[in-house]
Amino acid sequence: MVDVRRVRRLLQRVADDLAFLADRSRLDRSLIVDDMDRLGAVKYAFVTAIEGCLAVAQHLCASEGWGPPASNADALRLLGRHGVIPQDLSVTMARAVGFRNVLVHGYVDVDNGVVADQLGQIEDLRRFVSTISARVDEDRTTDGEG
Repeated sequence: MVDVRRVRRLLQRVADDLAFLADRSRLDRSLIVDDMDRLGAVKYAFVTAIEGCLAVAQHLCASEGWGPPASNADALRLLGRHGVIPQDLSVTMARAVGFRNVLVHGYVDVDNGVVADQLGQIEDLRRFVSTISARVDEDRTTDGEG
């Protein structure tokens, strides 16, 4: 059974990270790339936002009994296969996991310009939050909890 409170808490944290990233996206690109403090904060917010999405995906996969996903990216693809999120969003979110992996595991080789450019690509993360939020609200109402 889906733990609605847990999913909501995770989604709120992702939304908070996205608000932070949106604020930084309004800055001149060079102010991010050339400032290690800002850059580090942006990287961390990306990591935690994507981690939050992964935690939601893993929880839904486990709660629905779809078995353990083969990978973190597969957890997001499973949500697409089961109609929880649109298929195109599942593919984009799986790619976000790759970006997170680069930030976490390949941080030495990260092109900081690419990180700054990703600030313009946070809409898919927002779409994930809104889609899952709507789904959780719908399920909650259907189950008589609303």
